Amino acid sequence: MKKCVIIYNPKSGMKSPFKNINNYDYIFKKYDYETELIETKCKGDATNIVKKIRSADLVLVAGGDGTLNEAIEGNLKRRKPLLIAQLPFGTQNDVAHMYGLTNSLFGNLELILSGVEKNIDVCLLNNRPFIYVACIGSYVDIAYATPRKLKEKYGRLAYILYGIKKLKETFHQFKIEYEVNGEKHSGEYSFIFVTNSNRVAGSYIYNDVKLNDSKFEVLMCKIENRWDILKALHYLKRRDMNNLPSFFKYYQTDNFKLIFKNIPSCSWCVDGDEFKHNTKEFNFGVANDMAMLVPKKNINKLFK
Repeated sequence: MKKCVIIYNPKSGMKSPFKNINNYDYIFKKYDYETELIETKCKGDATNIVKKIRSADLVLVAGGDGTLNEAIEGNLKRRKPLLIAQLPFGTQNDVAHMYGLTNSLFGNLELILSGVEKNIDVCLLNNRPFIYVACIGSYVDIAYATPRKLKEKYGRLAYILYGIKKLKETFHQFKIEYEVNGEKHSGEYSFIFVTNSNRVAGSYIYNDVKLNDSKFEVLMCKIENRWDILKALHYLKRRDMNNLPSFFKYYQTDNFKLIFKNIPSCSWCVDGDEFKHNTKEFNFGVANDMAMLVPKKNINKLFK
Protein backbone atom coordinates (compact mmCIF):
# COMPACT_ATOMS: atom_id res chain seq x y z
CA MET A 1 0.00 0.00 0.00
CA LYS A 2 0.95 3.63 -0.43
CA LYS A 3 1.60 5.83 2.59
CA CYS A 4 -0.35 9.01 3.31
CA VAL A 5 0.86 11.22 6.16
CA ILE A 6 -1.97 13.45 7.40
CA ILE A 7 -0.90 16.67 9.10
CA TYR A 8 -3.92 17.83 11.07
CA ASN A 9 -4.29 21.28 12.62
CA PRO A 10 -7.07 20.95 15.25
CA LYS A 11 -7.15 24.73 15.69
CA SER A 12 -7.85 25.64 12.05
CA GLY A 13 -11.06 27.57 11.44
CA MET A 14 -14.22 26.17 12.93
CA LYS A 15 -13.85 23.03 15.04
CA SER A 16 -13.62 19.81 13.02
CA PRO A 17 -14.39 16.19 13.97
CA PHE A 18 -11.35 14.84 12.09
CA LYS A 19 -9.50 13.50 15.12
CA ASN A 20 -10.94 10.01 14.68
CA ILE A 21 -9.26 9.04 11.42
CA ASN A 22 -10.85 5.58 11.60
CA ASN A 23 -14.13 7.12 10.41
CA TYR A 24 -12.52 7.83 7.04
CA ASP A 25 -10.32 4.77 6.72
CA TYR A 26 -12.43 3.14 4.03
CA ILE A 27 -11.91 6.10 1.66
CA PHE A 28 -8.13 5.89 1.99
CA LYS A 29 -8.19 2.11 1.54
CA LYS A 30 -10.25 2.58 -1.61
CA TYR A 31 -7.28 4.44 -3.08
CA ASP A 32 -4.74 2.02 -1.61
CA TYR A 33 -3.41 4.33 1.15
CA GLU A 34 -2.45 3.50 4.68
CA THR A 35 -2.46 6.56 6.92
CA GLU A 36 -0.45 8.15 9.69
CA LEU A 37 -2.02 11.09 11.55
CA ILE A 38 0.19 13.82 13.06
CA GLU A 39 -1.39 16.77 14.89
CA THR A 40 0.23 20.19 14.95
CA LYS A 41 0.74 21.66 18.40
CA CYS A 42 1.87 25.22 17.68
CA LYS A 43 2.61 27.75 14.95
CA GLY A 44 5.30 26.53 12.56
CA ASP A 45 4.79 22.90 13.53
CA ALA A 46 3.69 21.79 10.05
CA THR A 47 6.95 23.10 8.58
CA ASN A 48 9.05 20.97 10.93
CA ILE A 49 6.83 17.91 10.50
CA VAL A 50 7.17 17.93 6.71
CA LYS A 51 10.93 18.46 6.89
CA LYS A 52 11.30 15.39 9.12
CA ILE A 53 9.06 12.92 7.24
CA ARG A 54 11.27 10.04 6.13
CA SER A 55 9.08 8.91 3.26
CA ALA A 56 5.50 9.28 2.06
CA ASP A 57 3.58 8.94 -1.18
CA LEU A 58 1.29 11.80 -0.14
CA VAL A 59 1.21 14.47 2.57
CA LEU A 60 -2.39 15.54 3.21
CA VAL A 61 -2.59 18.89 5.00
CA ALA A 62 -5.83 18.98 6.99
CA GLY A 63 -6.06 22.64 7.95
CA GLY A 64 -6.40 26.14 6.58
CA ASP A 65 -4.36 28.16 4.11
CA GLY A 66 -1.85 29.04 6.82
CA THR A 67 -1.24 25.38 7.67
CA LEU A 68 -0.79 24.63 3.97
CA ASN A 69 1.72 27.47 3.74
CA GLU A 70 3.73 26.01 6.62
CA ALA A 71 3.73 22.56 5.04
CA ILE A 72 4.92 23.92 1.70
CA GLU A 73 7.69 25.89 3.41
CA GLY A 74 8.90 22.66 5.00
CA ASN A 75 8.55 20.79 1.72
CA LEU A 76 10.74 23.26 -0.16
CA LYS A 77 13.47 22.76 2.46
CA ARG A 78 13.65 19.05 1.68
CA ARG A 79 16.24 17.64 -0.71
CA LYS A 80 13.41 15.89 -2.53
CA PRO A 81 9.96 17.52 -2.04
CA LEU A 82 6.97 15.30 -1.34
CA LEU A 83 3.58 15.28 -3.04
CA ILE A 84 1.20 17.62 -1.14
CA ALA A 85 -2.59 17.98 -1.00
CA GLN A 86 -4.90 20.11 1.13
CA LEU A 87 -8.03 19.03 2.95
CA PRO A 88 -9.60 22.39 3.88
CA PHE A 89 -10.47 22.97 7.53
CA GLY A 90 -9.75 26.70 7.68
CA THR A 91 -12.07 29.67 7.88
CA GLN A 92 -11.53 31.13 4.41
CA ASN A 93 -10.05 28.22 2.40
CA ASP A 94 -9.32 30.32 -0.69
CA VAL A 95 -6.87 27.82 -2.15
CA ALA A 96 -9.21 24.87 -1.68
CA HIS A 97 -12.19 26.65 -3.23
CA MET A 98 -10.02 27.68 -6.18
CA TYR A 99 -9.29 24.00 -6.81
CA GLY A 100 -13.00 23.19 -6.63
CA LEU A 101 -13.22 21.68 -3.17
CA THR A 102 -16.40 22.15 -1.14
CA ASN A 103 -17.58 22.05 2.47
CA SER A 104 -18.11 18.28 2.37
CA LEU A 105 -15.32 16.41 4.15
CA PHE A 106 -16.16 13.08 2.55
CA GLY A 107 -16.64 14.67 -0.86
CA ASN A 108 -13.34 16.51 -0.61
CA LEU A 109 -11.45 13.33 0.26
CA GLU A 110 -12.86 11.67 -2.85
CA LEU A 111 -12.00 14.65 -5.04
CA ILE A 112 -8.44 14.81 -3.71
CA LEU A 113 -7.56 11.12 -3.70
CA SER A 114 -8.94 10.68 -7.23
CA GLY A 115 -7.14 13.82 -8.37
CA VAL A 116 -4.11 14.44 -10.58
CA GLU A 117 -0.55 15.46 -9.78
CA LYS A 118 0.39 18.95 -10.99
CA ASN A 119 3.53 21.04 -10.61
CA ILE A 120 2.65 24.43 -9.14
CA ASP A 121 4.34 27.79 -8.83
CA VAL A 122 5.26 28.77 -5.28
CA CYS A 123 5.85 32.50 -4.82
CA LEU A 124 8.68 33.83 -2.67
CA LEU A 125 8.79 36.99 -0.56
CA ASN A 126 12.38 37.58 0.52
CA ASN A 127 12.75 33.80 0.12
CA ARG A 128 9.71 33.18 2.34
CA PRO A 129 7.32 30.95 0.30
CA PHE A 130 3.64 31.64 -0.08
CA ILE A 131 1.05 29.69 -1.99
CA TYR A 132 -1.52 32.28 -2.96
CA VAL A 133 -1.24 35.81 -1.48
CA ALA A 134 1.10 38.29 0.17
CA CYS A 135 -0.40 41.69 0.87
CA ILE A 136 0.25 44.82 2.88
CA GLY A 137 -1.95 47.79 3.78
CA SER A 138 -4.82 48.78 6.02
CA TYR A 139 -7.13 46.04 7.28
CA VAL A 140 -5.09 43.14 5.85
CA ASP A 141 -4.23 42.17 9.42
CA ILE A 142 -7.87 41.10 9.85
CA ALA A 143 -6.85 37.75 8.37
CA TYR A 144 -4.45 36.94 11.22
CA ALA A 145 -5.58 39.26 14.03
CA THR A 146 -9.21 38.12 14.22
CA PRO A 147 -9.51 36.23 17.54
CA ARG A 148 -9.54 32.45 17.15
CA LYS A 149 -12.58 32.12 19.41
CA LEU A 150 -14.57 34.28 16.98
CA LYS A 151 -13.48 32.14 14.02
CA GLU A 152 -14.37 28.93 15.83
CA LYS A 153 -17.82 30.29 16.64
CA TYR A 154 -18.75 32.30 13.54
CA GLY A 155 -16.49 31.08 10.72
CA ARG A 156 -16.06 33.65 7.90
CA LEU A 157 -18.50 36.02 9.63
CA ALA A 158 -15.83 36.53 12.32
CA TYR A 159 -13.69 38.51 9.87
CA ILE A 160 -16.56 40.90 9.19
CA LEU A 161 -17.34 41.36 12.88
CA TYR A 162 -13.70 42.07 13.66
CA GLY A 163 -13.27 44.26 10.59
CA ILE A 164 -16.10 46.57 11.64
CA LYS A 165 -14.07 47.50 14.73
CA LYS A 166 -11.17 48.60 12.54
CA LEU A 167 -13.09 50.97 10.26
CA LYS A 168 -12.04 54.00 12.31
CA GLU A 169 -8.35 53.41 11.58
CA THR A 170 -6.58 55.71 9.15
CA PHE A 171 -5.22 54.36 5.88
CA HIS A 172 -1.61 53.43 5.46
CA GLN A 173 0.05 55.35 2.63
CA PHE A 174 3.35 53.99 1.32
CA LYS A 175 5.84 55.93 -0.76
CA ILE A 176 7.66 53.33 -2.79
CA GLU A 177 9.99 52.70 -5.66
CA TYR A 178 9.50 49.44 -7.51
CA GLU A 179 10.90 47.45 -10.38
CA VAL A 180 8.80 45.06 -12.43
CA ASN A 181 9.55 43.37 -15.75
CA GLY A 182 12.79 45.33 -15.96
CA GLU A 183 11.11 48.75 -15.64
CA LYS A 184 11.47 51.13 -12.68
CA HIS A 185 8.56 53.12 -11.27
CA SER A 186 7.64 55.12 -8.17
CA GLY A 187 4.45 56.26 -6.51
CA GLU A 188 2.31 56.32 -3.40
CA TYR A 189 0.05 53.36 -2.71
CA SER A 190 -2.10 52.14 0.16
CA PHE A 191 -2.54 48.45 -0.76
CA ILE A 192 -0.21 45.98 -2.49
CA PHE A 193 -1.35 42.46 -3.39
CA VAL A 194 0.97 39.83 -4.85
CA THR A 195 -1.00 36.70 -5.71
CA ASN A 196 -0.94 33.36 -7.49
CA SER A 197 -4.66 32.70 -7.26
CA ASN A 198 -7.89 33.74 -8.93
CA ARG A 199 -9.49 34.16 -5.51
CA VAL A 200 -8.48 36.37 -2.56
CA ALA A 201 -10.35 37.00 0.73
CA GLY A 202 -13.32 34.96 -0.40
CA SER A 203 -13.81 36.77 -3.73
CA TYR A 204 -12.85 35.81 -7.27
CA ILE A 205 -10.99 38.74 -8.85
CA TYR A 206 -9.04 37.28 -11.79
CA ASN A 207 -10.38 35.47 -14.84
CA ASP A 208 -7.28 33.88 -16.31
CA VAL A 209 -4.71 32.82 -13.70
CA LYS A 210 -2.47 29.85 -14.43
CA LEU A 211 -0.76 28.18 -11.50
CA ASN A 212 2.14 26.74 -13.51
CA ASP A 213 3.16 29.60 -15.83
CA SER A 214 6.10 30.75 -13.64
CA LYS A 215 4.37 34.10 -13.10
CA PHE A 216 2.35 35.85 -10.41
CA GLU A 217 -0.03 38.81 -10.36
CA VAL A 218 0.68 42.19 -8.76
CA LEU A 219 -2.13 44.62 -7.94
CA MET A 220 -1.30 48.00 -6.41
CA CYS A 221 -4.04 50.37 -5.24
CA LYS A 222 -4.06 54.02 -4.26
CA ILE A 223 -6.97 54.29 -1.83
CA GLU A 224 -7.51 57.60 -0.04
CA ASN A 225 -10.87 57.11 1.69
CA ARG A 226 -13.56 54.52 2.37
CA TRP A 227 -15.52 55.49 -0.74
CA ASP A 228 -12.48 54.55 -2.80
CA ILE A 229 -12.67 51.06 -1.28
CA LEU A 230 -16.22 50.67 -2.57
CA LYS A 231 -15.17 51.88 -6.03
CA ALA A 232 -12.22 49.51 -6.01
CA LEU A 233 -14.42 46.54 -5.07
CA HIS A 234 -16.82 47.47 -7.87
CA TYR A 235 -14.08 47.34 -10.49
CA LEU A 236 -12.49 44.17 -9.11
CA LYS A 237 -15.80 42.32 -9.16
CA ARG A 238 -15.88 42.89 -12.93
CA ARG A 239 -12.67 40.81 -13.12
CA ASP A 240 -11.42 42.82 -16.11
CA MET A 241 -7.80 43.68 -15.42
CA ASN A 242 -7.42 45.43 -18.79
CA ASN A 243 -9.87 48.20 -17.92
CA LEU A 244 -8.94 49.37 -14.45
CA PRO A 245 -9.05 53.05 -13.39
CA SER A 246 -5.90 55.03 -12.77
CA PHE A 247 -5.71 54.33 -9.02
CA PHE A 248 -4.78 50.70 -9.86
CA LYS A 249 -1.55 49.31 -11.25
CA TYR A 250 -1.64 45.70 -12.45
CA TYR A 251 1.18 43.46 -13.65
CA GLN A 252 1.89 39.83 -14.47
CA THR A 253 5.53 39.03 -13.83
CA ASP A 254 8.10 36.59 -12.48
CA ASN A 255 10.07 39.25 -10.57
CA PHE A 256 9.02 42.24 -8.52
CA LYS A 257 11.13 44.43 -6.26
CA LEU A 258 9.74 46.96 -3.77
CA ILE A 259 11.67 49.62 -1.87
CA PHE A 260 9.68 51.60 0.69
CA LYS A 261 10.85 55.06 1.66
CA ASN A 262 10.59 53.98 5.30
CA ILE A 263 10.28 50.58 6.96
CA PRO A 264 6.51 49.86 6.92
CA SER A 265 4.96 50.05 10.37
CA CYS A 266 2.58 47.21 9.52
CA SER A 267 3.32 43.57 8.72
CA TRP A 268 2.72 41.69 5.51
CA CYS A 269 -0.13 39.19 5.51
CA VAL A 270 1.16 35.98 3.89
CA ASP A 271 -1.44 33.28 3.19
CA GLY A 272 -3.50 34.60 6.10
CA ASP A 273 -0.65 34.74 8.62
CA GLU A 274 1.51 37.61 9.83
CA PHE A 275 4.94 38.03 8.25
CA LYS A 276 6.99 40.37 10.43
CA HIS A 277 9.95 42.24 9.01
CA ASN A 278 12.59 44.84 9.77
CA THR A 279 13.45 46.01 6.28
CA LYS A 280 12.15 48.36 3.62
CA GLU A 281 13.23 46.19 0.66
CA PHE A 282 11.17 43.24 -0.56
CA ASN A 283 11.92 40.91 -3.46
CA PHE A 284 9.39 38.56 -5.04
CA GLY A 285 10.17 35.56 -7.23
CA VAL A 286 8.88 32.11 -8.18
CA ALA A 287 9.89 28.53 -7.41
CA ASN A 288 8.22 25.77 -9.42
CA ASP A 289 9.73 22.50 -8.26
CA MET A 290 6.84 21.26 -6.13
CA ALA A 291 3.84 19.07 -6.95
CA MET A 292 0.32 19.00 -5.53
CA LEU A 293 -2.43 16.43 -5.85
CA VAL A 294 -5.44 18.46 -7.00
CA PRO A 295 -9.03 17.65 -8.03
CA LYS A 296 -9.65 17.10 -11.74
CA LYS A 297 -12.62 19.46 -11.99
CA ASN A 298 -10.77 22.81 -12.42
CA ILE A 299 -7.43 21.80 -13.88
CA ASN A 300 -8.24 23.05 -17.40
CA LYS A 301 -8.92 26.52 -15.98
CA LEU A 302 -5.97 26.67 -13.60
CA PHE A 303 -3.12 25.01 -15.49
CA LYS A 304 -1.43 25.47 -18.83
